[in-house]
Amino acid sequence: MYKNHLNPIHCIIPPYMLSKLIESGNKKVADMAVNSKFRSYRFLSDRNFFRAASFYEKTILGAVPKKPAKSTMQMEVYDCRQTTDLTNATLLWDTKNKQRFNSIAGKNVIKGGKASWDFYRDLFGRNSIDNNGLLIKQYVHYDKGMDNAYWDGRRMVYGDGDGVVFTSFTSDIDVIGHELTHGVTENEANLDYENQTGALNESFSDIFGIMIKQRYNNQDVKKSNWLIGEKVLIGINYALRSLKAPGTGYRNHPELGDDPQPAIMDNYQDMPNTESGDWGGVHINSGIPNFAFYVSAFNIGGYSWEKTGRIWYAVLTDSNLAHDAKFVDVKNMTIQHAERLFGINSLEVKAVKQGWLEAKV
Repeated sequence: MYKNHLNPIHCIIPPYMLSKLIESGNKKVADMAVNSKFRSYRFLSDRNFFRAASFYEKTILGAVPKKPAKSTMQMEVYDCRQTTDLTNATLLWDTKNKQRFNSIAGKNVIKGGKASWDFYRDLFGRNSIDNNGLLIKQYVHYDKGMDNAYWDGRRMVYGDGDGVVFTSFTSDIDVIGHELTHGVTENEANLDYENQTGALNESFSDIFGIMIKQRYNNQDVKKSNWLIGEKVLIGINYALRSLKAPGTGYRNHPELGDDPQPAIMDNYQDMPNTESGDWGGVHINSGIPNFAFYVSAFNIGGYSWEKTGRIWYAVLTDSNLAHDAKFVDVKNMTIQHAERLFGINSLEVKAVKQGWLEAKV
């Protein structure tokens, strides 16, 4: 019997945040959090199906293209109209017809989806999420007040947020890039979703999500604030996570309290490998490899995607990256690829080593 969480539903809001909201004294916030947790099981069921599905079954359901497509972006955007009915969602826009519409959420996902698609094609020659021309399907306005965004193996689904703690989950390009990168990871490394391996899975999504946003905004390592979800989490001083300073994404939040992410291995949180334990803290301990990347990128300088991103992408697409890789495995592989790309005694190698050293891995 396989463990369901090794191939889970991927979402931007982790269980520990929803648990905090369920305990809220604000009934609206608590009710929306319970509903968001409940709805996530629908997508988990889909993921479990795709884990065991044949190639033929996946093509019928649109999880893989029936034949390789040309390297041009193919995207469809649907409006769920605040229902949970994906089958009868209204097509708002597609790349063939480019219809006009008024949904801000719809416009956001086109922008974020295109930024993600362009990022992987322009920098790495990748043909969509699966490198085989996969049609990117995005569904907005899912349910009423849904507090999450999901990648379920074949499509993106976004809630509008409860309006108190979270706004629309389409608000940040890095959130869209994060979730779509889960699709890249499952097609390349398919990292297990537990303990250090799961934290690496989440870290790759944060790292590429922030680079996608930086590239879209033309921000170098010094101009970027390195925050994930700064618009999604309501409040000028709040963000979902920080790569520059893990543990400071939000502080003294009236509903969420303090960001629990560690930046260094000394503070690694050994959590239960259960849903309530975030499968061993995959969204929490991801702060450690996130910080290693930030230090590496900052010390190399310039645009993060030009050198540091190349190193991390080489690791993500390396066939030697094990499905149960640990932090030290990725540390060693980033150093090896930095040496291959830039030379053994290069600034880039020294910066990568320093990144992992400061993260104490």
